[in-house]
Amino acid sequence: MNKSEELKRLAAVAAVEEIKSGMTLGLGTGSTANYAIEEIGKRIAAGMLSDIHGIPSSVRTENLARAVGIPLLTFDDCQTLDLTIDGADEIDPLLRLIKGGGGALLREKVLAQASARFIVIADESKISDALGEKWALPVEVVPFAWKAEVRFIETLGAKTKLRVSAGGPPILTDQRNFLLDCDFGRMNNPDEIAARLSSRAGIVEHGLFIGLASQAIIAGTDGIRRIEAKV
Repeated sequence: MNKSEELKRLAAVAAVEEIKSGMTLGLGTGSTANYAIEEIGKRIAAGMLSDIHGIPSSVRTENLARAVGIPLLTFDDCQTLDLTIDGADEIDPLLRLIKGGGGALLREKVLAQASARFIVIADESKISDALGEKWALPVEVVPFAWKAEVRFIETLGAKTKLRVSAGGPPILTDQRNFLLDCDFGRMNNPDEIAARLSSRAGIVEHGLFIGLASQAIIAGTDGIRRIEAKV
């Protein structure tokens, strides 16, 4: 395991320490979230956690959770969550996030909004002074209107690309939608961009997570750092 992966794992393990028996959890998607899911499974198997249930944010996460022994629910069974643990592609000082690099941003945002607490976990490379410095913004759109949404998003100042498989067709989300990767550069006002995107028909969801993270657990060369959201 290289240093970056080890830091992700350390952040994930620190977040799992926040889980108590009896909780219903939102399970994120991506390499960092996977470490948390694996750790939860280990603690269930060891008897350290009991009566734990999870709602997965993607088919990939569902498969991993089942493999490590986490009992799963859907929103038909339970509409509120005690805690969601998930990674992020980029985190600013106000705990605003860019998410969606793994393509699961819609379900990830549903979980975050349904949770009493949302802990974001990352290695220190994901911290930025401003969102957009390191990562293009994923936007999920209906296939019917994707070219119209590209045109709209470009009027907001972004360079936009349809996400496709290597040499192949557009990548589909679990909801059978397309993904646009929208490079806004440094975002001086991500709240305004989020509002403009949210108001547009044809855009299913965007990867700006604003006002959702309760805490960030960041692993770096100097150890674990916890950043609390400002109320």
